[in-house]
Parts: sequence; C-alpha cells; structure tokens
Amino acid sequence: MGNSRAAREPVFHARGLKKIYQTAGVSVAALRGVDLDLFPGEFVVILGPSGSGKSTLLNILGGLDSASEGEVYYRDHNLVQASPEELTRFRREHVGFVFQFYNLISSLTAEENVRLVTEIAENPMDPMDALRSVGMEGLSGRFPSELSGGEQQRVAIARAVSKRPDILLCDEPTGALDVETGRKVIESILAVNRDLGTLSVVITHNTAIAGVADRVVRLASGGISEVIQNTRKVAIRELAW
Repeated sequence: MGNSRAAREPVFHARGLKKIYQTAGVSVAALRGVDLDLFPGEFVVILGPSGSGKSTLLNILGGLDSASEGEVYYRDHNLVQASPEELTRFRREHVGFVFQFYNLISSLTAEENVRLVTEIAENPMDPMDALRSVGMEGLSGRFPSELSGGEQQRVAIARAVSKRPDILLCDEPTGALDVETGRKVIESILAVNRDLGTLSVVITHNTAIAGVADRVVRLASGGISEVIQNTRKVAIRELAW
C-alpha cells in the first residue's frame, strides 16, 4: 500500500505544527513547525530519538493533545479548532491507539477486552474476527496474566482495530518486547494495514522497523529532518534488529 498517492486526498494534512510546553516558567518547544501529509492505506514509521517530538506529534494527530500553532486537518475537519467534545468523537469514531504498555483489564479475558470496545463503536468488528486478524483467536479465553507480553500487545491491537478505525496510531508498540516478540507485533500491525486498509503510523526509536514501511519520517529536535519513500521494502523476517 501507499503507492499512487497523488490521486488521493490525505487523511491528515498538517502545516506549521508547533507545540510549546510551559514548565516552571520556561517554554519548551516539542514541535517546531512540522509539515506532514499522511495518506489512506499507508504504513508510516516515524523515527527519532527520545525528545524529538514523536509522541507529541502522534498525540496531536490522534486528538489527545492540541497544537500551540499551525493547522492539522483530519480530512476536512480542523482538529486545532475542534472542541473537546468534537475531539472525543473523533477519537471514538476514527482512531485506534496502541501504546507501549497494553492497558488490558486484568479481570477480563482477551475476547472480553476487545468486546468492551465493540459495545461502544458504531460499526464494530466481531471480537473474534478482530482477534483473528492478529492471530490471537486461539487464546481468546485467556486472561492477561495468562498471556505473554507480545500476546497482550496483539490483543491490544485487536482491541484498537475492532471498531474499524480509519487510522491506527502506535506509540513504541515493541518498546517493552524482545526482538522476536516485537517482530510478531509488527507483523500484526502490517496485517491490519494490508487486510483492512487502515492508515497505520508507528513511532519508534528502532530503525530496523523502517524497512517494512511505505514511508519513513525522521524527526529531530521537534522538526522533520528527512522523509524517505521506501521503494525497496523487506519482509519482516529479513529485518536486522
């Protein structure tokens, strides 16, 4: 996916995006004028060291945080000018989030964790179909304590995609995992991107993951330092982690 973008309108259109935090009376610039378009069906990896602005950018795109300056549109909706209620609706209807830590409810099984989201979604997937999309249907009856870290993360991905979001935003989804488990998690995100056509954005400091992306966006000191169109993607098993 991610080819022939010219004929399509971007899912996200950001221009001059800035984020200033006030800390103990000191202004700290997390983003310094970011321009970025993200297109339907892309698998985009955003790379950068700690403090480069990756999470801030992801949070603004996902409606979890607001920009200090600039504009960011989700299709024709201006997220910078959106009210808190509008942002809540945007997140609920259009965005799936996957974080480094899984945030599963310990007293619920894998299927029940996913079902909890489908009960409030407008057009949800069947929970078992969501688990099947990440290869977890066989462990649907297990509780989080009975699952490995990678299995819990794949349940978290199933939970995120079960409401059929237009966008899947992943913040260091392999950060707490070993290499082989991390591969399985990235495979699951790739499967969602391929099979459901979901715009998938993964932020990470792991440069190896860039090998499977359609595009790689490098951030440094709150700005985009490089954007690479990946014309020679590799298979996940070939990544040199």
